[in-house]
Amino acid sequence: MKKSILPIVFVVFAFLFATISYKKDNEKNKAANPEVINPEVIPDDFNESRAFPFDSTLVQPFFVAYPELKKYQSDVKTLYRKHQYNYIWYDNNRINEVGNLLYIKLNNLDEEGIEAEVPYKDTLYSIFQNPEQVQNPNVDDELLLSSLYFFYAEKVFRGLDAKKIAQMGWYLPRKKQSYVNYLDSLLTNPSLLNKDERELFGQYYRLRELLKKYRQMNQKGEWRAIETDPKIKSFIPGDSSKTIGEIRQRLFQTEDIATDSKSAIYDAELATGILKFKKRNAYALDEVILPKHIAAMNVPLSERIKTIMVNMERCRWMCSCVYNAKELIFINIPEYQLTYFIDGKKALISEVVVGKAMNKTVVFNADMKYIVFSPYWNVPKSILYKEILPAIKKNRNYLAQHEMEWYGNSVRQRPGPKNSLGLVKFLFPNNNAIYLHDTPSKDLFKQEKRAFSHGCIRVAKPVELANLILRDDPKWTPEKIDAAMNRGVESWYPLKNKIPVYIGYFTAWVDDDGAIHFYDDVYKRDPSLASLLFKK
Repeated sequence: MKKSILPIVFVVFAFLFATISYKKDNEKNKAANPEVINPEVIPDDFNESRAFPFDSTLVQPFFVAYPELKKYQSDVKTLYRKHQYNYIWYDNNRINEVGNLLYIKLNNLDEEGIEAEVPYKDTLYSIFQNPEQVQNPNVDDELLLSSLYFFYAEKVFRGLDAKKIAQMGWYLPRKKQSYVNYLDSLLTNPSLLNKDERELFGQYYRLRELLKKYRQMNQKGEWRAIETDPKIKSFIPGDSSKTIGEIRQRLFQTEDIATDSKSAIYDAELATGILKFKKRNAYALDEVILPKHIAAMNVPLSERIKTIMVNMERCRWMCSCVYNAKELIFINIPEYQLTYFIDGKKALISEVVVGKAMNKTVVFNADMKYIVFSPYWNVPKSILYKEILPAIKKNRNYLAQHEMEWYGNSVRQRPGPKNSLGLVKFLFPNNNAIYLHDTPSKDLFKQEKRAFSHGCIRVAKPVELANLILRDDPKWTPEKIDAAMNRGVESWYPLKNKIPVYIGYFTAWVDDDGAIHFYDDVYKRDPSLASLLFKK
């Protein structure tokens, strides 16, 4: 028994001896270097920068010394309270990766479509060009980086404030983001500063790439106006002209054709390029070249660049969560187009008619909740007083001729093929009284510019839209949908799954193939936005 105890006693003794020796060595190290941290108390998520706290009373004097950054003082204080006033931008006594990336981004702010002076840019430059400052934590440098981070987040991520964009008629929801908390994501994954589609609407990054490309074209100085002969009203395949050669060069510059043969003859290769150009600029797809097409080709690159930047700003206002919905209907007013997304893929594309300049379609969102078959059209009061009553005075049979009737103190149009709403409407209840609907005026969809309505949106493919919405509903088949649309008796059907509808306004858009499309600024909103974004 005594023999079996001896090995155990020996092990215990050895353990105690090692522990005492370790503590003595650790105490010697701490005496020699007070900043050594006892590894026994280091948490799992320890970041070495937390070994460098600073005096919280130094925050206030910083903003006295740097008054141009004072608007970010509250955010900075919140940030450091969260991090217990430890240095954020330093690791191992050096400015960390996200700090260096922020510096690069601030130096290249124009790549983000931003025209703004970075406050205290010279001071920032001196920090990163001075090895001592890069390698030694300094409170002023730390606070400058934090303040400029919030400056960058405001300009690139958030954009103009909500009040200003509402004044421009934009009522789509914006993502609520705490940029104090978002910095934690950047510290974990600095590459998000280059691209984060969870933070910015994905279209933003496509436009950013095209901004770079258009600036490169502009720097080459090869964008010369195409000369035209006022006597020539159009070109068709087979025509020969010096102008044709210049058009070919322009389409090569805009990548609508792959090569420039220098030929002055309108051949098949050029015709293919013309169709691509027309598609990108929302023209009717035929091979005839008219003066208006050449005028579009002659828009200066500087103007195209501004248009791209204006639409990058609009992307900042969009919640990146838009395309996370299982189903989504998106209407782009200047494009006159509706796109129905299912699981992120385009399931239906339809031309639309939107409100004319005097009756602008509102930029907003709501959930589609009902389909109404064989609808009545309840004439809005504004239309009743401005159009219907004057028409009745001129022609007392006006109501009967248009399948209309008095309904209380209002007028409504009975269901049927003459009904202004067509055979079906799609309701997403909202304060703007806007909805999607069919129309008997099908010819309007052949027009290039389709701003004709009183604000509601007319859909070229209402039958396809109804069938797609109800595709999984066992109560409905294509035959039943057709019967309900043509029954002449109004019937409402509540949707089992509400579908988000977003109505937006983008005059530049990059498609899935990387080609940029430019659309007519139907409501003339680009200039007012540009005046807020660009230097005088």
